[in-house]
Amino acid sequence: MRTVLAMSGGVDSSAAAVLLQDAGHEVVGLFMRSGATEEACSLDDSPLPVLRTRPNKQGCCSASDAADARRVADTLDIPFHALNFAGEFDRIRDYFAEEYLAGRTPNPCVRCNHWIKFGRLWEFAESIGASAIATGHYARIETVAGEPALLRGRDGNKDQSYVLFGIRRELLTRVQFPCGDSLKPAIRELAGRAGLRVATKADSQEICFVPNNDYADFVARHRRQTLQTAGNLVDTAGTVLGQHAGYERFTVGQRKGLGLAFGEPRFVVKIDAATRDVVIGTREELAVASLTGSETNWLVETPERFRAFAQIRYRHTPAPCEVVREADRMSVTFDEPQHGVAPGQAVVVYEGDRVLGGGWIE
Repeated sequence: MRTVLAMSGGVDSSAAAVLLQDAGHEVVGLFMRSGATEEACSLDDSPLPVLRTRPNKQGCCSASDAADARRVADTLDIPFHALNFAGEFDRIRDYFAEEYLAGRTPNPCVRCNHWIKFGRLWEFAESIGASAIATGHYARIETVAGEPALLRGRDGNKDQSYVLFGIRRELLTRVQFPCGDSLKPAIRELAGRAGLRVATKADSQEICFVPNNDYADFVARHRRQTLQTAGNLVDTAGTVLGQHAGYERFTVGQRKGLGLAFGEPRFVVKIDAATRDVVIGTREELAVASLTGSETNWLVETPERFRAFAQIRYRHTPAPCEVVREADRMSVTFDEPQHGVAPGQAVVVYEGDRVLGGGWIE
């Protein structure tokens, strides 16, 4: 089976290449360039361009990552393509800035999976006659009740099923997650045995286009027009407690960096882009009993109303709830109030280890 593997230059996708080869797949590697550092584009003997990039860019999707991915492909003797997805990454950057300026908390990695890794990746696979696509994500595709299902990865500390809820249902039969049944230490050991230098490479902890993790600086540089975002820090009664330099510097649930001292812990409970107020409250005031989600994607048929477990951020412990579906929206009512429900983040609904679907918190 010809399978296109998204190769990031990291240990997970590199080990995935080894696992796919061991399983008898004809692996084709694809590195997705963000377009930020490309200087020229030239053709090799492949039908698509291979990019020549500056060697000094660091961080995820950097030239050094591309070089690492190519070395892995050379070591394993698999075809390798590095393609410019600048337009798609521009869309991600725009989304990121616009969400922060709307007082929301974006999740660009989830959007990237939906729009690029399982959108354009599959388009490329079809163009070269491949019948499957693969990534190094820690998740599983298994048959449940006669149909393909997206499940959590075996490694609970690395499970990435939350960020994959947006995969189109019809693609589940075409997707491979070779690392999903393994623990991270075993993946590193496998890469080492295969002679891959990336076996000890550190995991990326940054958003690829914000390598210094300064989100506010990125938003300030990226926005198309001057926008005043400084305003007041207020309590839930509207009393002004102080001032802030820009509401894009905050997210719901944030405790540190508020610039104020209190006798007990305080959290950001709301961001109002219209008034530029950042509302500060107690943990009790941060609690939310229900939420609504939009742009839903469902990977299995469910009743209009059903019981499930909802996860509201990557490291959140899924909470028991009742879900009501309506068109491309859903409402979630928790059995117990949850803390840190941030508009703009994904809400993903599970039945045990199985991803049922998800949406974007309004």
